[in-house]
Amino acid sequence: MGIVTHHPETSVAETDVETTSGAVRGYVTDTARVWRGIPYAAAPVGELRFRAPELPHRWQGVRDATQFGAIPPQEIPRGITAPASSDVTMDEDCLTINVIAPRGRRHEKPLPVLVYIYGGAYTSGSAALDVYDGSRLVERGEVVFVSFNYRLGALGFLDLSSFSGIGRRFDTNVGLRDQVRALEWVRDNIAGFGGDPSNVTLFGESAGGISVTTLMTVPQARGLFARAIAQSPAVAAAYEPERAEGTARDFLDILNVLESHTTEVLGRVPAEEFVEASADLKERRVRKFPGTMTFSPVIDGDFLPRRPAEVFAAGEAHPIPLIIGTTDREGALFARMGETIPTTVPMIELMFAQTDPSKRDDVIAAYPDYPGRRAATDIGGDVIFWHPTVEAAEGHSQAAPTYMYRYDFAPRLLRMLRMGATHATELPAVFGTLDSRAAKALTTVGGRSQLASLSERMQQHWLSFAQQGTPMKDWPAYEASARSTKIFDSEDRVENDPRAVRRRAWRGYQNYR
Repeated sequence: MGIVTHHPETSVAETDVETTSGAVRGYVTDTARVWRGIPYAAAPVGELRFRAPELPHRWQGVRDATQFGAIPPQEIPRGITAPASSDVTMDEDCLTINVIAPRGRRHEKPLPVLVYIYGGAYTSGSAALDVYDGSRLVERGEVVFVSFNYRLGALGFLDLSSFSGIGRRFDTNVGLRDQVRALEWVRDNIAGFGGDPSNVTLFGESAGGISVTTLMTVPQARGLFARAIAQSPAVAAAYEPERAEGTARDFLDILNVLESHTTEVLGRVPAEEFVEASADLKERRVRKFPGTMTFSPVIDGDFLPRRPAEVFAAGEAHPIPLIIGTTDREGALFARMGETIPTTVPMIELMFAQTDPSKRDDVIAAYPDYPGRRAATDIGGDVIFWHPTVEAAEGHSQAAPTYMYRYDFAPRLLRMLRMGATHATELPAVFGTLDSRAAKALTTVGGRSQLASLSERMQQHWLSFAQQGTPMKDWPAYEASARSTKIFDSEDRVENDPRAVRRRAWRGYQNYR
């Protein structure tokens, strides 16, 4: 049993809730009830490392749930990617979940639930970032907000299943399985926090967005959420077992682990060594295979039977309402981060040579300034994020209501840097976290009032969708005939088939290896 404490920001009495693993005690603010760091799975350590998550052990008494749990092992977060509190530690025992519910609503009608999955290329991130604080959504929309941690990097998204041996098995997609386990916890427990388990909206950005679209094709996840929002998903980022096995072999080579000793050694390698090796592996694989992610879901024929991009194209994802979209210039952020995605001419040419050479000329023609820097940057962002998103929206619109957006708002700083609205810059608007480190950085030289106004409008749409399955009335559904797309900017608008020339140029491109 943890030590029960009062949250330093409030003297209001705390509140207890019974979960399937035991009672938890959070704290109350002026507007909300908050619980943090609740285990939703057993610690994935020892024999459970590289295994599917198991149910958490029951505890006696009332567990303190006032502090975030440990974040997953990763390179030490700094700046706007650091946890909101300096008290947050880093540890493999990281599978915890957080809940925020409106104050004074415990025994009234169950509320819609919003469950958020953070991004970070499956190698970084946590639910403890201040930009992900769901308090404003809860206060404004009378919803219950949930966030959670899941395993990252080699510990969560390296497929070692082909190296399973006597006495030790390695499961596939363990980080993705963590997410399903968290959703199962929501199904089994959220009613005690005032939420409606039959009215869950799953949303996420970047790797979190990939997770959303991928889970929409995972049989085990069917029925765990009623609608979905995918922000900047790289829908195609799930690969065949053969490629995943090659990635695993490179990783073992970096660790200097003999394949014959894999089951014996990997159980006792310190987590920090996995983090260091993961960084080396990313650099090696990105240069070798531009346009792909080093750590990602794998099509294992069981938990994830098929490529999510192909499932969406066929209109066969879980038939639930979906909001999906990207920022205006996804690639601009990555162009300043080295060769993370193909935003340079050599990497773009290598990408086409490895994938679909016949499409190269058609695509390049749609970017008249190529090989200029801006065009190269936009090709990289479009091939990873925008093009797969458009195709997913087109396919899913055959099966369920689908709403497409593009986030174009760029405060003065981003315009001065010639980046525009780039990857992840919509997060403060979605969450309303205008005092977060990310929002303050974006509005250093102006734009805060415009961001606040835009945030109000975006939250209206996100909350309307969570409450009733549709955004506000001024956002028409996406259909292949009109391709109506909501453009979020200083003044919002709807455009039909934006960037049609690019869309037609990319049609049929296969980024599969």
